[in-house]
Amino acid sequence: MPKLSIVVPCYNEQESIPLFYPAVEKIVRKMPLEIEYWFINDGSADHSLEEMRKLHQAAPERVHYVSFSRNFGKEAALYAGLQAATGDYVVVMDVDLQDPPEYLPEMYKEISSGEYDCVGMRRTDRKGEAKFKSFLSDQFYNVINKISDTKIVSGARDYRMMTRQMVDAVLSLTEYNRFSKGIFNWVGFKTKYLPYKNVKRVAGTTDWSTWKLFKYAFDGITDFSEAPLAIATWFGGLSAVVAIIGLIVVIVRRFVVPGSSVNGWASLVCIMLLLGGIQLLCLGIVGRYIGRIYMQTKKRPIYIVKEKK
Repeated sequence: MPKLSIVVPCYNEQESIPLFYPAVEKIVRKMPLEIEYWFINDGSADHSLEEMRKLHQAAPERVHYVSFSRNFGKEAALYAGLQAATGDYVVVMDVDLQDPPEYLPEMYKEISSGEYDCVGMRRTDRKGEAKFKSFLSDQFYNVINKISDTKIVSGARDYRMMTRQMVDAVLSLTEYNRFSKGIFNWVGFKTKYLPYKNVKRVAGTTDWSTWKLFKYAFDGITDFSEAPLAIATWFGGLSAVVAIIGLIVVIVRRFVVPGSSVNGWASLVCIMLLLGGIQLLCLGIVGRYIGRIYMQTKKRPIYIVKEKK
């Protein structure tokens, strides 16, 4: 019988875990599969680990967990779950039930046909989310798909079922800074997306603030595109051209209009501040890439395990 591993990253989800497990069990028990769960405790500060221990004690052969020594982030938790999973198929799900388990049978039907290597879920709306956050999310997909060779489907979730071959391919990418949505697409393999409407959290509150999402989006752009470096180069080149033109104008004016003086120190200061700001922006972009190279060369582990069952 084929085996399905369910990977569930968790951070401060003590309210959701007891609701998630029976909701998923109700669905997967009807499927012709051997099931294993891998809950990943990403350094939670609440009682998430205690809830995982309870589930493991109730079903030690079925439910497993990995607990980090501290919070390493969702990407690290997802990577740890994929490493721990032993199934022929692996599905990644959010514990807050925003990834409806009702779609698991359809996902398995599609992937077990052999036609697809991955079946993912794609939200067709963002009902219930803040409009500003939804706007930023839409713009992120528009931008990254224009500047990157790795295309990301708008509204695509991490919620997806993959074959063992694809999971092994994802795990072969051991980069320290990870952006899974991009990695899932970069490794290739044939993927089908199933549409569904947005679902609210079953319990608790999200830890993803607008600022965290913005940083995550920028990480995705710098991971899969060199466009920011090109922009910095163009900014620098444009500034140099404008400065040369300005210098020529000043020199020509001095000789064509004898006795003229260069007026407007305020505008000169503004121009200097503008050029200085552009230089700092470009340095910041370059520094961002250098920082990621620096972290990669350290070869630190993506996560550290404190407890595993």
